[in-house]
Amino acid sequence: MRTALLGVILGAGVLLAGCGEERWLDHRGESVSRADLQDRWMVVNYWAEWCAPCRHELPEFNSLAKKPNVAVFGVNYDGISGNELHELADEMDIEFAVMGQDFVDSFGLERPQVLPTTYVFNPDGKLLHSLAGPQTEETLLALLE
Repeated sequence: MRTALLGVILGAGVLLAGCGEERWLDHRGESVSRADLQDRWMVVNYWAEWCAPCRHELPEFNSLAKKPNVAVFGVNYDGISGNELHELADEMDIEFAVMGQDFVDSFGLERPQVLPTTYVFNPDGKLLHSLAGPQTEETLLALLE
């Protein structure tokens, strides 16, 4: 009984140690962790291939993603994943990381009712803005000040 209990306790410790750094993979297979986001603004944009305003705003997010204090992530509304998502992101000239459902679940983001939708988190990880409709780099930078 003691041996079994000790095994459960040690196993739980290993699991907790492994949970120290939550990690996700983007459409290119590159790893992102919460530590990578520390002290940075995070902008999460829901988009779809068939959404004309989404396509129109993508260059704005590409430009915003080049700012050193901002992490930009895309989420495909239709749930496309794997190689199909990689090819679609390349075809649409998306230069920022496109993430999967596990990423948005970790941040408690709900599936938006309107596309495009953009979520803005402060460097402490607190959701500050939920923005419906197309955005520009200028308007987003104003929110990050």
